[in-house]
Amino acid sequence: MSNRNNQQNKQAARERLRAERERQARKAKVRRQLLVAGSVVVALALAGGIGYAVSQSGGGGSKKSSFDWAAAKGKPVVKPAHTSGENGTEVVVGDPNAKETLTVYEDPRCPACEMFENGAGPQLQQDVKDGRYKVRYILANFIDNPAGGTGSKNAVNALGAALNVSPEAFTAYKEKLYAKGNHPDERDDAFADDKRLLEIADQVPALKGNKDFEKNVTEHTYASWALKLGELFGKNGVTSTPTLLHGDKKLVFEGSPNPPMTKEQYTAVIDKEFGPKK
Repeated sequence: MSNRNNQQNKQAARERLRAERERQARKAKVRRQLLVAGSVVVALALAGGIGYAVSQSGGGGSKKSSFDWAAAKGKPVVKPAHTSGENGTEVVVGDPNAKETLTVYEDPRCPACEMFENGAGPQLQQDVKDGRYKVRYILANFIDNPAGGTGSKNAVNALGAALNVSPEAFTAYKEKLYAKGNHPDERDDAFADDKRLLEIADQVPALKGNKDFEKNVTEHTYASWALKLGELFGKNGVTSTPTLLHGDKKLVFEGSPNPPMTKEQYTAVIDKEFGPKK
């Protein structure tokens, strides 16, 4: 009897040790994720002030594009369909009757935005489909300046062309731009190349072979609109991407100054802000 009890005690001790190791491993994983996300966001925040200041001067050209972005700043704004507000800078996706609105700041070249889209993005999109809230997207271009190039602005123009097709096409295309294998290093101005943007668009059924979409990308129909959107970066205290706002409140993961970067972190933050999903 005593031997059996002794074995049971040893087994119970092993189970407690295993459970504790798993708990510590989960905590370590979260810490690593926060450190990685934090290092990227902090780096972008440091660049953000420079990017915002330079972007106001209109930027410059790109080795991969002959389009004159400086000249585009002075041209009349052509707004894509499915936008509202002055200059079409209200880009809202989801049920217009949804009570809550989540504002999301992103830059197409942003590496932390890629992490956010691939980690938390699917849950955000599911919440939008469920009508939990609608999303207002503010697309920045501040990385073009400190990193050099015009890829962010060019990608926002292409996103405008997708939005002109439909909000669904816009969302699907944005997901593909951030997808692994498509999204470049922020120092690589790949999105300045219209051909590359069209190659990625071929992965979206609504955009593949869509001549109007292709024309709006290559003719930079929404260039001035893209610049107007970019001017919103730096307001409401936003100096880095991704940034999530509910009203004027910045949503961050508990114990961190950073936005939630994984599905689990995002769910925890949104549940705390909006209440558990019904």
